[in-house]
Amino acid sequence: MSAIDADHLALTYADGTEAVTDVSMDVPEGEFFGFLGANGAGKTTTIKTLVTLLKPTAGSVTVNGYDVEDDPREVRKSIGYMAQETSIDPQLTARENIRFACEAYGVRADARGDRIDELLDLVDLADVADKQAKDFSGGMKKRLDVATALVHEPPIVFLDEPTTGLDPKARNRLWEYFERVNDRGTTIFLTTQYLEEADHLCDRIAVIRDGEIAVDGSPQELKSRVGGDVLEIDLDDPTADEVERARDLALDSRLVDGPDAVETTDAGIVVTSAEARRHGTDLLVALSDAGLTVTGFNVRSPTLDDVFLAITGEEYDADPADDADAGDGE
Repeated sequence: MSAIDADHLALTYADGTEAVTDVSMDVPEGEFFGFLGANGAGKTTTIKTLVTLLKPTAGSVTVNGYDVEDDPREVRKSIGYMAQETSIDPQLTARENIRFACEAYGVRADARGDRIDELLDLVDLADVADKQAKDFSGGMKKRLDVATALVHEPPIVFLDEPTTGLDPKARNRLWEYFERVNDRGTTIFLTTQYLEEADHLCDRIAVIRDGEIAVDGSPQELKSRVGGDVLEIDLDDPTADEVERARDLALDSRLVDGPDAVETTDAGIVVTSAEARRHGTDLLVALSDAGLTVTGFNVRSPTLDDVFLAITGEEYDADPADDADAGDGE
């Protein structure tokens, strides 16, 4: 059985804003699934529909075999949901927060004590179990939020930008917990503003653009769509004229098949080519012969940032602070 099965999902807000126009996806049980999209693409609207916070205006969605419109109560009972903002009570201790979640989700009274201890260990909060959450760091609060979403051992957990605002150390610790939960067989549906997070964690990724799924596949499959390695060249004097000259030379080289393979930057140019490692130095010689001084030269494998740029024509920008539309920021 699929953990999530969406078929031509669409949602239009009351003011006529078409936030989601046509989303179809099939997420198998146990998969770590990433859902990416820029501001306004529709990702937050989609996840809120999947967790029954919004009703679709067209299409059908089942989560854990339950229809989100016909059986929203059963859907909610069978999922864990960690929203962008933590939902813990700062006046309660870590143990009390988890106990409250156990009561809310109907965890059997005789099983709560063991479950609370297990979750406190899972998120490394056992040593501060009886301290009020108001004194916790942002990372500790996020980890406690994860624990409250897992109290009823849901087969699927929705994580909506769970590490936003955390420092890299705290973010990496949460990654470890998510991987541990997924290793136990839990399906995870992740939205994130950090592409390296999706690259590191996800088995498969879908990119939503203008309310529709633009592409999906494993991180490696998506990177292969970029069309080769990425050659970054910085110029000593990157004026508009010099950068344009460099771009023309790159287009005339054996590296590229078309104009889309060369992008200009503030520092110089970026060339995407399957021949970047073999013939990149030829372009350096051509630039030097043309009187252009190169101060930086790097060949690297493509990243998900490159994938996003290739798919959408723009750099990835998913800062939730910039969200603003008729519904929920998307």
